[in-house]
Amino acid sequence: MMKNENVKPWLLQARFGIEKESQRVTLAGELATTDHPAKLGDRTFHPYIQTDYAESQLELITPVTDSIDDVLAYLTAIHDVAQRSLEKTEMLWPLSMPPALPASEADIQIAKLADHAGVLYRRFLAREYGKRKQMVSGIHFNFEYGKELIQQLFEAQTEFATLEKFKTEIYMKLARNYLRYRWLVTYLFGATPVSEKNYFDTDDRPQEPVRSIRTSHYGYVNKPEVKVSFASLERYNRDLEENVRLGRLSEEKEFYAPVRMRGGQKVADILQNGIRYVELRNVDLNPFERVGIDKKTIQFIQLFMLYLLWIDEKQPADEWTAAGTVINDEVSLEHPFAKSKYYQEGKELFAGMRELDQVLQLGQSDLLVEYEEWLDQPEKTLAARLLKADEVEGQAQLAQKLGQTYYETAYARPYQLAGFSEMEVSTQSLLFDAIQKGIGVEVLDRGDQFVRLRFAEHEELVKNGNMTSHDTYIAPLVMANKTVTKKILAQQGFRVPTGAEFADFTTALNAFPRFAQRAFVIKPKTTNYGVGITIFKANTSQADYAAGLKLAFAEDDAVLVEEFLAGTEYRFFVINQKVKAVLLRIPANVVGDGKRTIRQLVAEKNDDPLRGSDHRAPLEKIQLGELEQLMLKEQGLTVESVPAKQQQVFLRENSNISTGGDSIDVTDEVDASYKTIAVNAVASLKAEISGIDLIIPDAKKPAETTNDYGIIEANFNPAMHMHIYPYAGQSRPLTLEVLRFLFPEVPGIQN
Repeated sequence: MMKNENVKPWLLQARFGIEKESQRVTLAGELATTDHPAKLGDRTFHPYIQTDYAESQLELITPVTDSIDDVLAYLTAIHDVAQRSLEKTEMLWPLSMPPALPASEADIQIAKLADHAGVLYRRFLAREYGKRKQMVSGIHFNFEYGKELIQQLFEAQTEFATLEKFKTEIYMKLARNYLRYRWLVTYLFGATPVSEKNYFDTDDRPQEPVRSIRTSHYGYVNKPEVKVSFASLERYNRDLEENVRLGRLSEEKEFYAPVRMRGGQKVADILQNGIRYVELRNVDLNPFERVGIDKKTIQFIQLFMLYLLWIDEKQPADEWTAAGTVINDEVSLEHPFAKSKYYQEGKELFAGMRELDQVLQLGQSDLLVEYEEWLDQPEKTLAARLLKADEVEGQAQLAQKLGQTYYETAYARPYQLAGFSEMEVSTQSLLFDAIQKGIGVEVLDRGDQFVRLRFAEHEELVKNGNMTSHDTYIAPLVMANKTVTKKILAQQGFRVPTGAEFADFTTALNAFPRFAQRAFVIKPKTTNYGVGITIFKANTSQADYAAGLKLAFAEDDAVLVEEFLAGTEYRFFVINQKVKAVLLRIPANVVGDGKRTIRQLVAEKNDDPLRGSDHRAPLEKIQLGELEQLMLKEQGLTVESVPAKQQQVFLRENSNISTGGDSIDVTDEVDASYKTIAVNAVASLKAEISGIDLIIPDAKKPAETTNDYGIIEANFNPAMHMHIYPYAGQSRPLTLEVLRFLFPEVPGIQN
């Protein structure tokens, strides 16, 4: 069926989800004794960050995605949110095996859940298995064949009358073959060769080092009397019910098979609705990857899932899976540097996967070559690499060093959300806050900054971090048109600059005498980020005026020439009829040292890690384009001029951060009267979220007349990152304010 031409296009279609467990530890590598981080909101509903068995054990849960890249992006993002929500003295332990545990099990704190049933269940597990075994962490890998793949396979067969029954058989076959051949996953990706102090409290322990303590019978497994058949879904369900009835299991979820059927809360639900996906539970954390798993591992597992569908079973179901359990245990307990006892079977598996790849033209040959080398050279496996490093410095010391490296990576650029770092900083910040507070996130279009947020049944679409359904369609259109904005504000009694609008270059150029003796501004009629704006303060030549017009007309078919209002420019961020931040923006500038040229000083300032381009950093790099050089010319300077020591040289008149300006938070310093003006001005434009720019000669003096201020612009998509990560002053968490506005019902979000 897989060779069918209608099936082939869908073979690599699949859905993925990852659950990653990690222990919280101190930077010294000791088990954390603090409570679950308060910054992560209420864990009773959190979709992404939960507590596993112990209070110190986080469980990071990705949404289900249609691609490997997307599931890794979400996992990486959630991982960074978790790390940056811990106490600054804590990090995530990168190993599956826990750090040194307390000598007494009483000192291992089970999760402090509001759900009393969850607490009772953990107490039961402590009595049945001991707390120490619960402290092991790993990857739970959720895998689903693509919907179209299953549909096309179904249409290529005649044995099963319904799609649901066909899907059930597909996944039951997959489960049986995975149980038989899972040893290969253990061989390649097992990474628990040794244990730390106090993990084993009896003499019943492996002769370390081994490939994987976690996936062996010394790991967290059910007692031997628990037997469940995978011969059919009905038998699987019946055996689980029998084990619960006889008291061998407290409930179904206590069944810790390496692969579990998923599709409902209970197996009875799956019987009714069919299997949706399988959960693989025998993947150790890869300590050499920050998030515990990498793309190649997932690609291999996906290919392995196709191969297990491709091949036949060679024994009756129960014998087949039982043999797999024995083999996996033997491979788990092999020395990491040794060739596997099942090396030859491994070679046959790789030969089969190569055939699968060639016949179905999957393009995975390089991946198979790489991992087959691991079969031939055991020292390349994760367990061997970990053991080799352990022999040099000790596993605990290695884990501490790796953990600190990953910790430093998470904090290196706190304005970035790993996994989505190519998006605008404001959008990244919104995603970070949403994930942290437990609001569901779906990135609909990375390039267009479009996301869907969800809490319970409440859903919101957000573009660019703060464009929401709470603003009418007309509001951004009004603010995009500077002429309309000025007219509305003037009619409402606000002071705005006088000037004229021009629809063609010649007419605008001929109007030069009207402005030549005054300070004035040339700007496109519709602009954002300060693009195409030129400011002339006095004695402007017609040539420079013409140059400014050309820049503005390059951005729009109409331009405005307006009076220049004297004073300091401030950006007020208004949301839900409140001013949440006020920013003083200083135009792009450098300060001389008497030695270096302006070009060299700009290059040095641009080396600041807070500076980037295309709104991917809190501050933008300073440019040395036509506008900047025109500004220098007005000061009698060029890019090769050497400013005197402490001489401040401005390269722009406009103070936009997007054109290289510096941002300084002054929210608490500006008189309240100007905040009232900003709120009322935004209300007159019928907007809920807006940035509004005021020119104020003295912001500490109350506004008494319209001569005390002027409004020069309103922004329907005001940048938030410059308030969150200012060049100087207090950070204002505006993306969190957006979430509070959109989802006031989320528990704890108003705190």
